Amino acid sequence: MIVKLEKSISEKRLDEIKELVEGEDISVIINESSDEKIMGIIGNLQDVNLKLLEKCSEVKEICKVDEPYKRASRKFHPKNTVIKMNDNLLVGDKELMMIAGPCSVESEEQMIEIAKRVKASGANFLRGGAFKPRTSPYSFQGLKYEGLKLLKKAKEVTGLKIVTELMSTDDIEIFNNDVDVIQIGARNMQNFDLLKKVGKLNKPILLKRGIAATIEEWLMSAEYIMSEGNPNVILCERGIRTYETSMRNTLDISAIPMIKKLSHLPIIVDPSHATGIRWMVNPLSKAAVASGCDGLIIEVHNNPDKALCDGKQSITPDMYDTLVNELRPIAEVINRSI
Repeated sequence: MIVKLEKSISEKRLDEIKELVEGEDISVIINESSDEKIMGIIGNLQDVNLKLLEKCSEVKEICKVDEPYKRASRKFHPKNTVIKMNDNLLVGDKELMMIAGPCSVESEEQMIEIAKRVKASGANFLRGGAFKPRTSPYSFQGLKYEGLKLLKKAKEVTGLKIVTELMSTDDIEIFNNDVDVIQIGARNMQNFDLLKKVGKLNKPILLKRGIAATIEEWLMSAEYIMSEGNPNVILCERGIRTYETSMRNTLDISAIPMIKKLSHLPIIVDPSHATGIRWMVNPLSKAAVASGCDGLIIEVHNNPDKALCDGKQSITPDMYDTLVNELRPIAEVINRSI
């Protein structure tokens, strides 16, 4: 339920109205739009005394929210969520979140070389898988904790913030200490125990869309994280499973404007996993930025043909540099920067 209040309502009066509805099974969220305050009421609404609310002179309107996701809904939070990484970097604002790096961490030399190259091209985050969920148990599974150490080393050298995937609740503490943005992969989008655990952290969570997940299911997974107290969720469209077989997945470009309509959360796009094809990364990155995404996560490898994981979809540092330069005029048209 949403209660729209006069913008000029005093804090004292706002607290008094909150007391009318708050209870053991009811929580209240306060947000603002340009011309009013929004009180979101979540929980057992049968216990809410609507007649008392309607009598309050500051109440403009009381609306029911049909969507099952509440905290992730734009109705509850009209303004875009902006996640502050530091004083100069805001995710979901005017600057595109540019994440780049190899599918998997392979060596210190590899990570530092790639980190330096992508930073010089405009990246502000370094990706690299330390723990790798693979379809085959015989495929390379990542360097695990050694991989995390190498990511930290690359961060020390370049200053790039780290984005890497968490697979187990057992590793929550080390990821909370060592990782700047915790990625929840497509396979774990509905691992609700994992979502609830990262929801207790004060850390940005990059939530990838499941391979066959609807937008509502995806937002409900975000809701799991937010319901535990962590509002810092970044959604990632990475392609969905369709009947098409000419590429790895099908990038759902339409998800970008739809998410912007339904939710206030920032959304980035992964064109590498969306296609699995190197040459498609460039045109789909441009399409994603033109459609209004808040950033890109792209796989970059210094020797893709010898990569231990997903080399066919990885671009070289030179290709990444070319792509970023070609993206800049598109970003400027939609009032973004790289």
